[in-house]
Amino acid sequence: MAAGLLLEIRRGTQSALLVIREADPPSSPVDVSVAADRVEVKSGGSCEAVTLPPEVRLAPSSCRGLRRLPGDGLHLRMCLSCPPPGADLVSTWRESLKPQKNYVFYCQSCGDVIVKDRKLLRVLPLPSENWSALVEEWCCHPNPFARSTLHPQHGDCFLGETFFLINSGSESHVPEFPTCCSETGHHTSQSHSNLKSKENTRVVCKRCKTMLGETVSSDTIKYYVTEVIIQPSNGSFSPKPRSQFIQSMVAQCLVELSSAKSTFRFTLKGDNGKIFILIWLLNSDTLLVESSGSSSSHGVFTPFGDIFMPSSGPVRTWNAVKVLYQPCIKSRNKEFM
Repeated sequence: MAAGLLLEIRRGTQSALLVIREADPPSSPVDVSVAADRVEVKSGGSCEAVTLPPEVRLAPSSCRGLRRLPGDGLHLRMCLSCPPPGADLVSTWRESLKPQKNYVFYCQSCGDVIVKDRKLLRVLPLPSENWSALVEEWCCHPNPFARSTLHPQHGDCFLGETFFLINSGSESHVPEFPTCCSETGHHTSQSHSNLKSKENTRVVCKRCKTMLGETVSSDTIKYYVTEVIIQPSNGSFSPKPRSQFIQSMVAQCLVELSSAKSTFRFTLKGDNGKIFILIWLLNSDTLLVESSGSSSSHGVFTPFGDIFMPSSGPVRTWNAVKVLYQPCIKSRNKEFM
């Protein structure tokens, strides 16, 4: 049968949703057996037995709501017999940067060194993107910061919500700035002019040509957290699969923003400022365990989406956030914007 099994656990409610994925609709009845530490699926002459991680234990008597969803598989809800393990306290990228320490900046896509052995004298958080508008609301006199710019000095690192700013002076490895010949004459539209200006400020990796960020001023570079990895100078660079890294960074940003701004609605915008996807954060207390299924009669659960996990060794679980998303391309879902 080679069924794939997904177990979605909610820490808050101590409940679980078991999804038995099917490559093809079964030609014979399916028998699902649930034990405290084991799930077994039989169909015809095949049997798929999966052992749960030791920290996850089910309550078989609570099973309910068995149903089959076309294209997805069998769904079965149940409770846990004991509380699931708490979320690991993994430091975020903002928390991992410390002042008075040396760091190396790497391109996440290819591992090339972007900034070598940079000592960060100060690591400071930036205000939210709309802080200037808030000042206008709170001040009874003209905005005193209207002409002020928050540009880092040498040794500074300013942390934004999805980016960080550093001073570009005295770098041992300066990123490649795409050159673009200046055009004579006038642009046909302001939007075209803005787009051209945007292209001239892009910072790309010399090796793989991935866009890493943009220049904010003559001495300030904005790097995107999804494109650059920062590690201590005394450490070694360990590459991480692109998809796994992006998922981790997006999840961190959603959880941090949701907590700081008490919101669960987010948008993703392109370089031109247009919204192309809407995201609703449904929950952040999910624990996922997955078995992709195989032709063998026994298997073990592996972390969700981690295809690089070895087949042997200790079994662990996967913390995740659950989101609902809607695309906004081609004038879709305008009513939600």
